[in-house]
Amino acid sequence: MLVALGFLMVAVFMFLIMSKRATPVVGLIAVPIVFGLLAGAGLGIGNMVADGMKSVAPTAALLFFAIIYFGIMIDVGLFDPLVRLILRIVGGDPMRLVLGTAVLAMVVSLDGDGSTTFIIVTSALLPLYLKLKVSPVVLTVVAGLSNGAMNILPWGGPTARAAAALGISPSEVFVPMIPGLVVGLVVVLLFSVQLGRAERRRIGKLVLTAEPLMVAVGSGGDRIVSGGGTGGAESGGAEDGIVDGLDPSRSTLRPKMFWLNAVLTVGLLVMLVIDVLPLLVLFIVATSIALVMNFPRVKEQQEAITRHSSSIVSVVAMVFAAAVLVGVFQGTVMVEAMAHWLIHVLPSALGPHLAVVTGILSLPFTFFMSNDAFYFGVMPVLAEAASTYGIAPAEIARASITGQTFHMQSPLVPAILLLVTLAGVSLADHHKKVLWRAALVSLSMLAVGVVLGHIPL
Repeated sequence: MLVALGFLMVAVFMFLIMSKRATPVVGLIAVPIVFGLLAGAGLGIGNMVADGMKSVAPTAALLFFAIIYFGIMIDVGLFDPLVRLILRIVGGDPMRLVLGTAVLAMVVSLDGDGSTTFIIVTSALLPLYLKLKVSPVVLTVVAGLSNGAMNILPWGGPTARAAAALGISPSEVFVPMIPGLVVGLVVVLLFSVQLGRAERRRIGKLVLTAEPLMVAVGSGGDRIVSGGGTGGAESGGAEDGIVDGLDPSRSTLRPKMFWLNAVLTVGLLVMLVIDVLPLLVLFIVATSIALVMNFPRVKEQQEAITRHSSSIVSVVAMVFAAAVLVGVFQGTVMVEAMAHWLIHVLPSALGPHLAVVTGILSLPFTFFMSNDAFYFGVMPVLAEAASTYGIAPAEIARASITGQTFHMQSPLVPAILLLVTLAGVSLADHHKKVLWRAALVSLSMLAVGVVLGHIPL
């Protein structure tokens, strides 16, 4: 009963979201509550939702202050020189812009935090996407794929969880998977080229003539595009602070504070990497410093926060809505029932191939449950079953992390909700373009592990 309800709940949720019959917030709340009641939760569903809320509260607070902080940095002009540099390198070519997005996302993803990566990439590049009329959906797809592939880094979380769950060293899991990671990143770059070429064919090549105007040369002839325009946000527009990110006359610019803001931001990112304090604390402190430093008057500080209120509300609402799905999934033990059912119905003939099976299952399982639930709940069961066929725990762990590119596109991952919100893209539009590509990236990493013998076939 629980198994059937669990799979049906997932199917109904994905149908409503992908067909745009419900917003992610409504789908994440209404669907699990209905199915939770059908599963017999009764009044206990209140405690389930409350537990889910408690689990995501720190993440919601982190995103709240992260959006404010990087919003301030956009307002005051910290990223303007970087955007202008990228614009010169891009040369008005959409394909170069998309490829540059992938490279930038991969580099920034080295810090191991998806939210930080998406904020920086979106802050720096969304103005260019809008100027060049490139679809912001392409930005979310490429950034999501790049960060997802890099998520298997030992300090990113999944690899450490897999190693801890099976009592092995993270390096024993990660190092043999480096060739798979390299191939996965190459596949991401190939997808970036493909998407960039498609955008180039759609809009032509843009040539910068005089800021803020650009000439678009396409199949339909020449046309003038305003450099500060807001066109191009096909799926719902970003907030004004990002759209007008390169406006040289905006009142929020603080050119005299550029180096102080740069030092503050670099210091923040360094401390994020070395893990001195919890991310939430770092962003709270950095945000307060940035507000006082750039906007000493109370009224200016209030206006700085208000400018980014729409993004804050959208992201935090989706994070708390996702907590309802997580709470019901775990509180009704649907997720455990589904995992154990799937393990038991696997044909015995697949026993010797459980490593590859684990890699394939890691895609849907980590998409609809947290990494903690998968690595500490499902994977140890698979590893125990695989041990009877002589498959080592490290081999199961390696296979289990290959699904992370697909996992990172899940509506249960706060970082991806932040990405689509900042880019002004609907989650449905993002999923339509990213899911099959993410699956291929994950499967390519799994295939390399199998070919090299680090994951037994």
